[in-house]
Amino acid sequence: MESPTRPPLATEGDLARLIGHSLLGPELSTAQVLEGIQQARRYAVAAVSVRPCDVELALRHLQGSAVIPASVVGFPHGSQTTSTKLFETRDLLRRGAREIGVVIAVSRLVSREFQHAQTELSQIAEACHKERATVTVILENAWLTEELKIIALRCAERAEADAVSTSTGFGPSGYTAADIALMRKYLPEETGVEASGGISALEAALEAYQAGCTRIATSHTAAILDEWKARLAQAGAAVRERSSPPSG
Repeated sequence: MESPTRPPLATEGDLARLIGHSLLGPELSTAQVLEGIQQARRYAVAAVSVRPCDVELALRHLQGSAVIPASVVGFPHGSQTTSTKLFETRDLLRRGAREIGVVIAVSRLVSREFQHAQTELSQIAEACHKERATVTVILENAWLTEELKIIALRCAERAEADAVSTSTGFGPSGYTAADIALMRKYLPEETGVEASGGISALEAALEAYQAGCTRIATSHTAAILDEWKARLAQAGAAVRERSSPPSG
């Protein structure tokens, strides 16, 4: 059952426009990344997130498409220096990325060096917004206490982040509905929430939507959307059968 506070997903596009297709695995070949970019375009998803070295490849093959070219900074643990992250951000923007996911400095959070994390996010967000690009702050909730999650969300809000993600997808665990609820509680309504990690099938994607996310990060886009298309077709056939006049 859909959440009563959220509109039901009724078409193929409704779900596709929630998906950020992830192509961040270090083991992916260039051919596999290209195939994934073309898949993202074919399914008309919201965005495709590629490794920094693949941004220009994504730009070339997304021309004329509404799919947003996205990439990541400070991936996957946020352990790089601030100057390195800022250089990486500006370089990706120069190369054409329109959405930047920056991993919050996990080590600074657990060390309670909150001002460092806050200042770093604010500088990166400013660089993105100056180029009319959006920024998503990526947490790694599996390594954070509830208190640290709330502090991280406040840092993201103060940095005027456009969205916050539950995880990199490379941590010890992925998103939980409880984390989505916590993020939704402490973030402004206009700030997006991304569910990331462990979403490999349609039911998990629908659960994430029902929990309150505005974006679903997954590398299993084709399987999810093909199953969604089949479910919609089945539901449509059932409606037509009920509405058709009896024979004879």
